[in-house]
Amino acid sequence: MRILANDGISESGKQHLEENGFEVITVKVAQNQLVNYINQNNIDILLVRSATKVDKDIIDACPSLKLIGRGGVGVDNIDVEYAKSKNIHVINTPASSANSVAELVFAHLFSGARFLHDSNRNMPLEGDTQFSQLKKLYSNGTELRGKTLGIIGFGRVGQAVARIAIGLGMNVIAYDPNVKEAEIELSFFDDRKVSFLIKTIEKETVLEQSDFITVNSPVQEMYVIDAEEFDMMKEGVGVINSARGGVISEEALLEALESGKVSFAGLDVFENEPTPSIRLLMHPNVSLTPHIGASTVEAQGKIGTELAEQIIKLLK
Repeated sequence: MRILANDGISESGKQHLEENGFEVITVKVAQNQLVNYINQNNIDILLVRSATKVDKDIIDACPSLKLIGRGGVGVDNIDVEYAKSKNIHVINTPASSANSVAELVFAHLFSGARFLHDSNRNMPLEGDTQFSQLKKLYSNGTELRGKTLGIIGFGRVGQAVARIAIGLGMNVIAYDPNVKEAEIELSFFDDRKVSFLIKTIEKETVLEQSDFITVNSPVQEMYVIDAEEFDMMKEGVGVINSARGGVISEEALLEALESGKVSFAGLDVFENEPTPSIRLLMHPNVSLTPHIGASTVEAQGKIGTELAEQIIKLLK
């Protein structure tokens, strides 16, 4: 069988598949050329990440497809139900990238709490002439320890975020309509382990009580965080979105940043990828990354291996 890994696959995943008799093609095919390439090359399996969209039109136009795989957690770029109605397997890798995404959440949290994103913009420009002024500007940071972190979306990523937060000494509260409680286990260098049971609470309570809020939910029909939700938050809250563009209303976020309701935001995802709002990109109180939550060497290795194992199990 032929596999097109259109958004790439780790070498370990590729090797595992080839050892089991699959041919893996890793060329990058443009979205508008995808149908032609799949049909001309008799592709049986299409693997994507977030860059490639697999909608009803592609599924209808590519009768050779037997499986569509998403390297990552969300599958909102795949028409899952329609694919399944055509007897096409749809798989993803929800466990492989959770820790990498969670660590990026805290990269943004630390950056916002200590103004690193803005300091790193201004120090190269003015550090040699305005050192004392910049020191004064960035001397009102806050510690994370002892603060309350609200987690909206308490699946694998949300629980990985909670694990780091507990290790930092934060108070963790969480909301998820599909998860009532979760046991968070911390493992230490000397093989000791400690477990904490976190029960989810109402969304409104999370919004009202949190010093920092991280959103780890899939895209919904409506914004998870809009103007109404910002109004419920504490004054000066920090907000992180490493889930999906469209989970948070960017217009409402900009208004909350301008009013001071939100002191800083950390964004890895955007409503208009790959052309984010220039107002967000230029805002001094926004820490920015270009959708790299799962883009670590470790996560990509795990993702490739997990995809390979699922493909082998389903189709060999």
